[in-house]
Amino acid sequence: MPELPTTYDPHEIEDRVYKLWEEKRFFHAEPDQAKKPYCIVIPPPNITGILHMGHALNNTIQDILIRFKRMSGLEALWMPGTDHAGIATQNVVEKNLMKKGTKKDALGREKFLEEVWKWRNDYGTTIINQLKKLGCSCDWERTRFTMDEGLSEAVKEVFVRLYEKGLIYRGNYIINWCPRCKTALSDEEAEHRDVDGMLYYINYPVKNSDKHVTVATTRPETMLGDVAICVNPKDKRYKHLKDAVVVWPIVNRELKVIFDKKVDIKFGTGALKVTPAHDPVDFELAREHKLEAINIMRDDATINLPGLDFDGMDRFEAREAVIEALKQRKLFVRSEPHRHAVGHCYRCHTMVEPRLSPQWFVRMKPLAGPALTAVKKGEIKFYPKRWTKVYLNWMENIRDWCISRQIWWGHRIPVYYCGKCSDPSKSIIVSKVKPEKCPSCGSTEITQDPDVLDTWFSSWLWPFSTLGWPQETKELNYFYPTATLVTAQEIIFFWVARMIMAGMEFRKAVPFKDVYIHGTVRDDTGTKMSKSLGNTIDPLEIIKDFGSDALRFSIISITAQGQDVYLSKQKFELGRNFANKLWNASRFVLMNLNGDMVKKDLCQTAKDPSLSLADRWILSRFYQALQEFTRALEKYRINDAANRIYDFLWHEYCDWYLELAKISINEPHTQMTLYKVLEKSLRVLHPIMPFITETIWQKLPREHDKESIMLAPWPHFQKAFVAKKIDCQMALLIDIIQSVRNCRSSWAIAPAKYVTIAVKVQKDDDRKTLETNASYIKRLARVGDMKVGTAIEKPAQSAVGVIRDIEFFVCLGGVIDIEKEKKRLLARIDEVTRCLSGIEQKLANQNFVQKAPQDVVESERKRKLDFEQEITGLRNNLTSLT
Repeated sequence: MPELPTTYDPHEIEDRVYKLWEEKRFFHAEPDQAKKPYCIVIPPPNITGILHMGHALNNTIQDILIRFKRMSGLEALWMPGTDHAGIATQNVVEKNLMKKGTKKDALGREKFLEEVWKWRNDYGTTIINQLKKLGCSCDWERTRFTMDEGLSEAVKEVFVRLYEKGLIYRGNYIINWCPRCKTALSDEEAEHRDVDGMLYYINYPVKNSDKHVTVATTRPETMLGDVAICVNPKDKRYKHLKDAVVVWPIVNRELKVIFDKKVDIKFGTGALKVTPAHDPVDFELAREHKLEAINIMRDDATINLPGLDFDGMDRFEAREAVIEALKQRKLFVRSEPHRHAVGHCYRCHTMVEPRLSPQWFVRMKPLAGPALTAVKKGEIKFYPKRWTKVYLNWMENIRDWCISRQIWWGHRIPVYYCGKCSDPSKSIIVSKVKPEKCPSCGSTEITQDPDVLDTWFSSWLWPFSTLGWPQETKELNYFYPTATLVTAQEIIFFWVARMIMAGMEFRKAVPFKDVYIHGTVRDDTGTKMSKSLGNTIDPLEIIKDFGSDALRFSIISITAQGQDVYLSKQKFELGRNFANKLWNASRFVLMNLNGDMVKKDLCQTAKDPSLSLADRWILSRFYQALQEFTRALEKYRINDAANRIYDFLWHEYCDWYLELAKISINEPHTQMTLYKVLEKSLRVLHPIMPFITETIWQKLPREHDKESIMLAPWPHFQKAFVAKKIDCQMALLIDIIQSVRNCRSSWAIAPAKYVTIAVKVQKDDDRKTLETNASYIKRLARVGDMKVGTAIEKPAQSAVGVIRDIEFFVCLGGVIDIEKEKKRLLARIDEVTRCLSGIEQKLANQNFVQKAPQDVVESERKRKLDFEQEITGLRNNLTSLT
């Protein structure tokens, strides 16, 4: 038989194995009506991205599922691709240009886009290559990009369809505006987080009166755009303001006083300043009360009020200036600390500005209905189940989606304007291609909308656009709906919910059946990993130090379904040690395997009379592990699956069966069992640790003509091999062996010396089991003579052990110096007794118990208990020697 190298070297193996897989096209899937389809679409990583531990966890889970289903006989497609990441990519390229001494505006739109495409071609596949290092078995031949020709066609098709259906519209509404990126953001892209701010109290003078209205605000700079003061009609404090007008002296503007029930009487003073162009609540109030909106800010959040001192100031600079101006006019009352939630750009983390702006929107309520029904009816299931409620709650309260972005990189909005049509409704032309002339007036003065679509507008089509939609391709008709989506909780709303809506709208079917939501990767203190905090762990470094299989096994085995994972570099030693254990065990098997003997009879049945108890036991344990592993994977309890095969291979196959097999290593039944269990276990472990399992499997005799373990069939569960009685018999033998070993250790019996034991049993079945399989106990516990019976008496000078209802005795005479051991025990009893006496005196001292720190007192009580238990054990041992 071919041998394995002495030590496992993942660096020598992994690149070579992956190259083989790619060259042989083992990852490729094609529609095959003779097989059931199984498809996963990868959450497309940004082209700006590099592999982080979140990617490692997410893609390892997907790869485990796809390899499992491929081996289970399904036509398994893992659809890969990358996202153009509009804002993120534009920011990266802009920074690169600044290093070269230029800016995007200096280049102009076309030249800038050429620079972005060039950057994408140079660096956009970096993360793809890193995913290959992780072992991902994506169908790389099908790799898509959210701005490739096919997906761009799908985006335009969807926009036109939704527009024609009345579900896309243009409106002047309050949106989230990023002054750094100079673009609109959707509500989901404006991440709210609590900040320590101030609440400012300001007086507004009432016209033709010496009275005033005090208003509390967190953003005094927006007062420059105030158009009214609003109070609750139920607030008795302000009844006198009916028909009143207040004056805003800084801009010399008169403000109406309006009444509305939406004002919170308890917040601040109960009086609300109304700034329609810079607050969503105020915007709705203005619409209802027919108030004008005054936009006081430019796109960079500087003040846009020519003629005033504040013009050109940054918003925060203007805040201080407005406060100072109010103080000079004696209108500033006070300020107090106020913690509140403020939106921040999800890309550059700049504080967003609510801003009135003409944008394109999607009406989401009509799209949400079918997507809600699909989940309620169980057509889509979330794992863990708790995310179903989160999804339903968000969908039931969904708001329209702002889809236009004021950047250059992305899908240009397929809207054109006629420069000649005086009727605005006729000047808008929505088309997938630029029209040669205006369909209304015939003018050729046609310009395209300068905005691009939100990145997620292409991503929400991902499950079907990657399969060729809007064309009815064979791939689309075979692989859609896809099977499973694996993603993080952060993008349930960004992506998952929208994909469900898109699937129901454009394919009249759910895009996937299961949604597995995994947790967040944190450091071992529980802090979320972040570059800014410096607590990240680079997956590529872990692969370099431990190997890809070690990374995959470690991160999966410690990640419970849907729970956050707490990582440190030391935790990857778990996977490395397991890989080494498997390698050494496989090397032992290969060194002792007679290939010709194994190939003669690859069929093995549970009724084979030549099978030993150890053979039957390990086969029973294997098929139980197989069944539990398979069920766990199917329920997305992937850590349970990993830990089950780990426990079987490490603690049962390696620790016990390999030792038991040495007794009859050259017997055909042992040879066959060694081979069968190892070969099938490699297949079970393969989805989690693909590289090492492929390497070992290639050295084994073949049961079939498959070129790779990843193409070999998933082992089928054989109930006939599961034998609970055999399990119980072997459990008894293992308990006896372990107990005798422990006894030898506690009495410091030299490894070279054999001991005599006597075992007193209560049941005849136990006697038969021990007598029939005495060779196992003698070999593994270094036992010379062994007596078993129901009437065994305790031999003189023997140690006693109890296992359930069985007593066993280890004769010590002749294997240790009895007199010397007695003296040692008596000396130790005396020493421990003195220590115990000192602790008892200390604990009897009430001054100590009451004044010493509680943890110190508890520590002393624990020491007292430990010493008492040690004395009992020492005295029992002393009795054994008499």
